[in-house]
Amino acid sequence: MSANFHPLVYIIDYILGVIMWTLIGRVAMNIFQKEDSQFFFMKVFVKFTNPLIRLFKPLTPTFIIQPLVPLYVAWFFFMIRFYVMPWVLGYSVMGMLSFPLESEISRQIYQFFNSIKF
Repeated sequence: MSANFHPLVYIIDYILGVIMWTLIGRVAMNIFQKEDSQFFFMKVFVKFTNPLIRLFKPLTPTFIIQPLVPLYVAWFFFMIRFYVMPWVLGYSVMGMLSFPLESEISRQIYQFFNSIKF
């Protein structure tokens, strides 16, 4: 059961969600690769997330180790999506898994596994 939001709400949430997950992906990829790695995906994660990390540098505490800084920045995007977006839309709480991006992904996964006949 999904709410009927204006399409702009979905677009904003999808953009914020992709940014958040890209930052989280960079942290996960950094477990296996160095930031200056020549691996294509690591270069893409670094290239797309470095401007955001520079933008949030004034808000980032110096005690956070460098590999975890993207996760800290992703936390801001999560907070915007979980608290600011519902507040702007006039809702007190949207609840877990009410993010449109993640809801759509979970719906597709459910449909995929539900269609498999064992």
